[in-house]
Amino acid sequence: MKNSQDIINSYEKNVMNTYGRLPLALNKGENSRAEDADGKKYIDFGSGIGTNSLGFCDKDWVDAVCTQANKLQHTSNYYYNSPNAEFAELLCDKTGYKKAFFGNSGAEANECAIKLARKYSFDKYGKGRHNIITLENSFHGRTLATISATGQEVFHNYFFPFVEGFIYSKANDINDLKSKLDGSICAIMLEYIQGEGGVIALNQDFVNEVYRIAEENDILVIADEVQTGAGRTGKFLAGEYFSKKANITTMAKGIAGGLPIGVCLADEKCGEVLTKGTHASTFGGNPICCAGGVAVLKKVNNSFLKEVSKKAEYIRKRLLEIHEIECLSGMGLMIGITLKTKNSAEILSKALDNGLMVLTAKEKLRLLPPLTITYKDIDEGINILKTLLD
Repeated sequence: MKNSQDIINSYEKNVMNTYGRLPLALNKGENSRAEDADGKKYIDFGSGIGTNSLGFCDKDWVDAVCTQANKLQHTSNYYYNSPNAEFAELLCDKTGYKKAFFGNSGAEANECAIKLARKYSFDKYGKGRHNIITLENSFHGRTLATISATGQEVFHNYFFPFVEGFIYSKANDINDLKSKLDGSICAIMLEYIQGEGGVIALNQDFVNEVYRIAEENDILVIADEVQTGAGRTGKFLAGEYFSKKANITTMAKGIAGGLPIGVCLADEKCGEVLTKGTHASTFGGNPICCAGGVAVLKKVNNSFLKEVSKKAEYIRKRLLEIHEIECLSGMGLMIGITLKTKNSAEILSKALDNGLMVLTAKEKLRLLPPLTITYKDIDEGINILKTLLD
């Protein structure tokens, strides 16, 4: 396949049409710069929806992944492997959690969290205490359980019957959440920043009350940090901004720099709940993916995170110089842009034509640039946006 159209035609012929793909066939990249199969160059403000946290083909990451690929690509869960052990140790040390379970995606991590919360309650209280409160406008995945947990009606179609046991509460409305409490609740599941829901952060007062209520009623808190984790907000976990540590935190996307992995982290209260035979994943803890994760964790240290925060402050300041931009939302390098008059989907398409890759979330433009993006690329990308918006 020599050019972009060949690749696109092959996709259209052979791949299920489940995505609204843009007419871009990427071929290679370095940090926040990419090139398509025809040689056209782009600046990346999306990082694979926050997954390429170190940008395209970071040298240390590539070396770690290639070295591991030349040693051992997979073991079954009958056996141990070194990258999995090292990745788990680094993650637990960095986050303060007791145990980790590895799967292949954010949805799998959230499935694990759901099962863990229900088993915790079953072990302690028996049947009937299995419901999980999730927030309206949330997004937790595309499997039947996680799409059922997702608090957006637009996703609740076609695949009936959905999984029972999820109760939706209004985000940032503690009275509404209190009205949903009864003896059947085992957990409250939240995103500190609702990414797919429009890059909207929760209020501190609301989060404080959620944790207070959960502690008083022995209800677990599940924090979905699939998109916010691994330094995206300028902290390793977004929960640090709220001075909170959930009983269970899920991560994926940027945690392995572009390789498929998801992780469910559990604290001392529920780290031993899942026992032999109660949960599994064939590819979970894959050595190559874990080697990528180790490379990410070794880079995303305190000085790295400080630089992420500086870049976030800089890019937000530059964006607010654009007259068409009404306001910004999110935290760190997780940015939602509300436009005054223009349509975000149209701007996304025009940006691509002009060599800039951006995202949308609801009616907003959304930016999730690589955490390693240079100030030069920030400026060039902002200048393209400015040309399109003003």
